[in-house]
Amino acid sequence: MSAIKKVYPCLWFDSNAEEAVNFYLSVFKNGRIHKTTHFGKAGYEIHKRPEGSVMTIDFELEGQFFMALNGGPYFQFNEAVSIVIECETQEELDDYWNKLSEGGDPNAQQCGWLKDRYGLSWQVVPSIMNELTPENPTPASEKLMEAMLKMKKLDIAALKKAADQ
Repeated sequence: MSAIKKVYPCLWFDSNAEEAVNFYLSVFKNGRIHKTTHFGKAGYEIHKRPEGSVMTIDFELEGQFFMALNGGPYFQFNEAVSIVIECETQEELDDYWNKLSEGGDPNAQQCGWLKDRYGLSWQVVPSIMNELTPENPTPASEKLMEAMLKMKKLDIAALKKAADQ
C-alpha cells in the first residue's frame, strides 16, 4: 500500500477559477499559487475549453492546500461543504467576514456562515468556540447557542457573555 501524499479539496468553478484564486489570495495574508495548468487540444470535445485557457490552479491559503478547477457550469457549490476560518480576535473575524461576504449572498449569512461572491461557503468563527462548547449541552452552552442563532457575523464578546451567564 502506498502512502498518501496529501488530502485537499478541489474547488469546481465554471470558468473563473483564476479570478477566484486571486480574490482568495487578496483576502488571506499567507497564500500563494504553486502551479497553474492549461487546457490543450486533447479532450476539447468533452471540456469545450479553448486551448491555453486555465484548467487548474494549485494554491495555498494559511498552510491549507487547494486546487481550483475550471470545470464548466455542471456543478455549483452548496452549503454541504464549507471552509472554516478560526479567528483569534474580533478584528480578525470582522476583517475576514467583511472581505469574504462582499458581493456574496446576504441571505446565506447565519451563525458565522457566509457565502462569497463565487458561491463558496465559509464559517468565520472565533477560535474560542471549542472552549465554549462542551461535548454535552450545559445551561451555559445552551445560552451560547441561543445567542449565536440570533447572529449573522459572530460577536466574540457577546458569545462569551452568553456562555458566562
